[in-house]
Amino acid sequence: MKIIVICSALAVTLLAHGTANGPAYATTYAKASAGKQQPKSKPMNETSSTLQKATFGGGCFWCTEAFFLDVKGVSKVESGYSGGKTKNPSYQEVCTGLTGHAEVIQITYDPAVVPYDALLEIFWNTHDPTTLNRQGADEGTQYRSAVFYHNEEQRKVAEEYKVQLEASHVYKNRIVTEISPLINFYKAEDYHQNYFALNPNQGYCQYVIRPKVEKFKKQFSSKLK
Repeated sequence: MKIIVICSALAVTLLAHGTANGPAYATTYAKASAGKQQPKSKPMNETSSTLQKATFGGGCFWCTEAFFLDVKGVSKVESGYSGGKTKNPSYQEVCTGLTGHAEVIQITYDPAVVPYDALLEIFWNTHDPTTLNRQGADEGTQYRSAVFYHNEEQRKVAEEYKVQLEASHVYKNRIVTEISPLINFYKAEDYHQNYFALNPNQGYCQYVIRPKVEKFKKQFSSKLK
């Protein structure tokens, strides 16, 4: 399997929460070839013979959900909580930082249309993976950068991608993204789902999410529906 890591410093500085970690100019490309085709493995929670799932934590799920909903090959995005010990946590409980859960999105996608490494490209370009337990003004372990892999193949691809990003020196600071197995996923309350589309006039949507989504659409126009 050939992994092509494309991390745009422009995208990082535009889309992440005011980060200055990425280089100021140009796009950095890092390429790595595994040499051998990786064996296929059945993903956890696979919904059909073709659709698979990916689970990412990149800060506030209102923002991350809005990015991936428009990506070609993505059929569903659900906001939720993952990585902690509390069963069926509420949003208020997760906000205390005591549950161990991160705010995440779970993506259902067709790998024939959008492969997993393409989702990772978007994931790492739309948040700051160098700030520990924080994205901009949002601070706490619930806002940590995380990849929760569903199978061994996803683990290998995510770890190799992270290594190549580190080697390319796209960021001045160390990448702190957690890469862990998916042990649970609890769907968030209904009012969190599709939040940006359903609440376009809400202040946070107007002044925080909308500018990021507009810049994301320009940067990744070829990947959008």
